[in-house]
Formats: sequence, C-alpha cells, structure tokens
Amino acid sequence: MTRRYGYALLSAVVALILGLSAAIYVGVAADDGSGRESTLASGNTPRNPAAPVSTGTWVGSWSTSPAAAEPGTETEGMAGRSVRNVVHTGVGGTSARITLSNLFGQSPLTITHASLAVASGSDTAAAVTHSMRRLTFGGDTTVVIPPGGQVMSDAVRVGVPADADVLVTTYSPTASGPVTYHPHARQTSYVARGDRTEDATGTAYTEEVGVWRYLTALDVLSKDADGTIVVLGDSLTDGITSTSGANRRWPDALSRRLRTALAAGEDLPRYSVVNQGISGNRILTGGLGRPADNPSGLDRFGRDVLNVTNVKVVVIVLGVNDILRDPQLADPNRILGGLRTLVGQAHARGVKVIGATLMPFGGHRGYTDEREGVRQQINSEIRAGKVFDAVADFDEALRDPYNPRKLRPDYDSGDHLHMSDRGYEQMAEAVDLKSLKGAAPARL
Repeated sequence: MTRRYGYALLSAVVALILGLSAAIYVGVAADDGSGRESTLASGNTPRNPAAPVSTGTWVGSWSTSPAAAEPGTETEGMAGRSVRNVVHTGVGGTSARITLSNLFGQSPLTITHASLAVASGSDTAAAVTHSMRRLTFGGDTTVVIPPGGQVMSDAVRVGVPADADVLVTTYSPTASGPVTYHPHARQTSYVARGDRTEDATGTAYTEEVGVWRYLTALDVLSKDADGTIVVLGDSLTDGITSTSGANRRWPDALSRRLRTALAAGEDLPRYSVVNQGISGNRILTGGLGRPADNPSGLDRFGRDVLNVTNVKVVVIVLGVNDILRDPQLADPNRILGGLRTLVGQAHARGVKVIGATLMPFGGHRGYTDEREGVRQQINSEIRAGKVFDAVADFDEALRDPYNPRKLRPDYDSGDHLHMSDRGYEQMAEAVDLKSLKGAAPARL
C-alpha cells in the first residue's frame, strides 16, 4: 500500500509539472512580450521558437541590382531624410523581408528606422494604414551597414498582394556616402525631410525621384511560388525605354504571363520573376571606381544571381554592350567564354540557365558590318546549343523580316537598339515557358 501510494503521488507531481510547462508554452506562443506583432528571423525560423510559423516558401518578389555610387551624395548621403522606395511585386505572400546595400558606400551607413507597407494605389507615397510595419535587423530597429556590405531584415508578418506596389522606407540621421543606388528605375519613388518612416499619409513626401536607393530586394513568404527566376541583363532587361510607372519591362511581362498560365492550370513551375538588369552592363568589363560602377556580369553573378532567395533558373540577356562598347572589334570567343563561365557557376549551384540570342542593332549609331558579324557568330553558337541549357531566340522574335539586321519597326523604341512597350512584351512571349521546367544538368 505504501509503495502504491508513493507511485500515485509521484504521478500526480509529474502531471502537475507537465501541465504548468504546457501553460507557460502557450503563454509564450501567444505573446512574445514585445507589445507588437512578432517577426520572423531571416529564413523560415521565428526569432521566438514558440511563436506560430506561417507556411509557404521564401522567394524573391522584387529585386534590383546595386548599380553605382549616386553622383552628388559623396559627403552627406541621405542624412536627415526619409527615403521611400516604391517597388512592384511579382508574387504575394504572408510575410516579407528586405535587403539593403551599402556596396558603393565609403563609410558605414546607419539606418535607425525602416518600414514596409502596401501602397494605397499607384503613383503615391501613401500607404494602406493597417499594412504599415516597422522593420528590425537582428531584433533591433537600428542597423549599421559597413562599406561594401549588405543586410537582410528580419521578416515581418504582413499580407503582400501580387502585382501591387509596396513602400519600403529608410531613415538615416547621419552623413554617409556615397549612396548605393539603381538609376533608370522607371518608377517614381519619394523623399521627405526628417524621420517620416511610418507616415502612412505620404503628405510629407514632396520630392519625387526616378531611382531606387539602398534597397535591392523584397522577399515574401509565398504559397503561390516555389522558387525564383532571375533575369540577368543590361538596359534591355532594365527596361530603359519602357513606359515609366507602368511595369512594362520584359521581366514584368514574363511574370504576368507565367502567373496567367499557372492560373489557367498549365503544368509549369510555380516561380516568381525578378529583374537584375543594369543599363550599360557587359559580361566582361565593369565601369570605373573601386568597387566598379556597373560591375560586369562576371563580377556580380554571385551576388545578383546565386545569392537571390531560392533561385531556380537564371535567364541571361547579355552581350550586346560587349560588342558595341569595345573600342576595337570585340572577340566573339571571349564573349562566349564569359557566358560559359556564368553557366558553369550556375550549374555548380544547381541553377538552370536559359540564354537569349543577341537582338539586331542595325541603324544604331554603333552599328558596323564587322560588329554585326560578331553578333551573328555568337548567335550561331547559342542556337547550336553550345552555351545554355535552353534558348530564347529574341533575335528571331524581334528582327525585321525584311531587314534582319534591324529590329521590326513596331518593336523599336526609335533608337534601333531598345524596345518599345510592344517589343518588351514580345520578348516575354519569346520565352518558351516549358523551358523553365527541369533542373540544371547533373555535374559529372
């Protein structure tokens, strides 16, 4: 009897301990003690391991490549001003996080306040009030980004729609320059004096700019996508002649086309599409400076492609500037060698590579018959399947059938090199969506 009584008492004590532990666990899960909506750490792991976790896959919803040091910002940077970048999502999600870059900075960049919100409409600095979220970095609202560095924010729970504008705002109280930026955004962003980071009205944002500053990526935790397509290119991908504010760049059109096909039930990969085009970009040669403005495709491939969240496919649209900007006659073998190097780096990371043929530029001021010959040699190798895993034949899709050395007139923006909005749409149509299926060839 005594032994039986002892076992019963022990069982009761164990049950009491388990009950108290469960109550404490539930209490922690319901309230992280911060007095605000809890955030997820980088990746899918919550900062508080007991907090509820959203389901989905982290993918890129928008991106841009850091392109250069912004002229005129060498000393002060954006000190004492709120920078409100407007970006357009490719896919939506239930949580979001951003990446900020100080790649071209010569001093540490201190951000003391950052926010993310869904825009209340197009062409506006105003936010949907209930969507405003304060961003943190490693749990802190302040982050210091060293020269040449970048940082990813903690994730914040917020409903981000697909095909919508998102406002990402940063405030720095101290001088730091030059500013890392992306020109030719084809999108209006805003600046306000003072710390207006969480101002949802947008009324303080009286300065309009056509560039993106510091911000290089917006990721979302999505139930609609399982991976990311990265488009690496030059001004043709940057969409320099597309209608500003209309999201008519060809990667935008590809994103819409893929989303429509998936909604119609087509058997295709559920991928988002992000744009890593830089106007004037070349495969082999970067610009001046240290680090170089407009870094070459070879130099930026790791950062701008392989480090993109959940990248599955890269589409490479580079080579025309290597031909046009070479003071001598460009060597097609060097250009092809550069492309094959990029393919090898992608395959080493399990990323499939689709490559584009080089489009005609007859009538452009840089055109010569010798340069046309280089373009044709490169395209011949690409079409023969000797460079990429799959090919998007942009040359065939956009050339003038009556003069194949030139763009078709209705696809030409007028400078005989860049596309009209209709031309950019045609580029997206020239990508065989089925070529997105499958993985990179196995390494032998």
